[in-house]
Amino acid sequence: MSVTVAIVGRPNVGKSTLFNRLVGRKIAIVDDTPGVTRDRREAQGRIGDLTFRLLDTAGYEDANDESLEARMRRQTELAIAEADVILFMFDARAGLTPTDEHFARLLRRSGKDVHVVGNKAEGRAAEPGLMEAFALGFGEAIPLSAEHGLGLADLYSVITHAVDRIAAGDGDGADEDGGLRKPLTDVDVIEEDEGDEEAPVRRWNPDRYLNVAIIGRPNAGKSTLINRMVGEERLLTGPEAGITRDSIMVPWEWQGRVINLVDTAGIRRKARVQKKLEKLSVGDSLRSIQYAEVVVLLLDATIPFEKQDLQLADLVEREGRALVIAVNKWDLIEDKNAKIRELRETCERMLPQLRGVPLITLSGLQGRNIDKLMEAIHAVEKVWNAKIRTAKLNRWLADMIEHHPPPAVSGRRIKLRYMTQAKTRPPSFILFCSRPDALPKAYERYIVNGIRDDFELPGSPIRLWVRGGKNPYVKDDG
Repeated sequence: MSVTVAIVGRPNVGKSTLFNRLVGRKIAIVDDTPGVTRDRREAQGRIGDLTFRLLDTAGYEDANDESLEARMRRQTELAIAEADVILFMFDARAGLTPTDEHFARLLRRSGKDVHVVGNKAEGRAAEPGLMEAFALGFGEAIPLSAEHGLGLADLYSVITHAVDRIAAGDGDGADEDGGLRKPLTDVDVIEEDEGDEEAPVRRWNPDRYLNVAIIGRPNAGKSTLINRMVGEERLLTGPEAGITRDSIMVPWEWQGRVINLVDTAGIRRKARVQKKLEKLSVGDSLRSIQYAEVVVLLLDATIPFEKQDLQLADLVEREGRALVIAVNKWDLIEDKNAKIRELRETCERMLPQLRGVPLITLSGLQGRNIDKLMEAIHAVEKVWNAKIRTAKLNRWLADMIEHHPPPAVSGRRIKLRYMTQAKTRPPSFILFCSRPDALPKAYERYIVNGIRDDFELPGSPIRLWVRGGKNPYVKDDG
């Protein structure tokens, strides 16, 4: 039996540092700037043999209007409602502030199991602040140093008691894994059906988890889209550009399958990224691309295919991820037929390395065409996992050579001997030939484009490595 544990408190008391410590890796951005965390983030926490679902929250602000601070506060209140145990963190060296005391009154009204945690408690300077914490009405504060890992034994005891209490009661709580499914990155395929010699590709298992990163320029509507997909205000949204700072993973079930949606910070041109905090956010977004299996590049329909959009698409291709281009804010376009023709022509012309990439129009605000987006995501995932049989691949290669043989270089012909697929995710091939260094790049593109068209692999990155050597299945190929 596990529980949900939320870390709450005013800005800059060390909540994200403790979150990273309990998760065991740095997945939340930590900086001295107050208010770095804005959305609530979740992951599986661990202390020794104890695992639990852990929520990181934005710093609590006493705001009740429609400002960004007020919307951040509502995200924190949602985390409090979900939690079984609340770790109310304050800065033990600075002592209690009026905001701490106001927050404590709200937590008392919640009726939750609240434990005060005095962070930065290493050294004698924290002792007065720890004594002040009795005034909050939650008993003795737990002295802790999130940065140095001191005080975790007391947290272990608190969470263990909560597990025992829930087990003795009605059994409410998270699943044994803390209620959060771990993203998968390993290949999970079904072996080839040896009885079907003509089957061109290996089948893959469509029931495993799928990691999908949503990327784009600031204010493209990434958080709004994810909120409509999951059916709740899970992520902070608003008219301000650059609200999202951390990459936030949101598990979501679609047609019986778990999709790990990853919201990312908007990525501007490198020359415009000056502040340290924005650099950290952009770095977090770029890492999310590396850990994703499918990446959705979200464009603004009113200003699509800006230079930064094209650079992001090229980055996804270079990282070898499957790509879907989604054009958001489609409800703002009047002549939709003319606009979609223009978009498709621009996409084919500007992204030839991703020819055939799915292009979906949608409205995240109104929730339109989300089903079409998910169909495209699963289609490119299937292409990304495609495995072409070696025999079929070499029959195809012979036809390609017959139709258009490689050119002679320095008066000598290049002999293409054999081809095989080395891996999937993305589809990657090795072409063996007599003079690999002399094979023109244009002919390599001819082979790659032929694979994409003839084996129906639209939109996916395709890798081709040219190597010297003979066909290993022929004793002497001349």
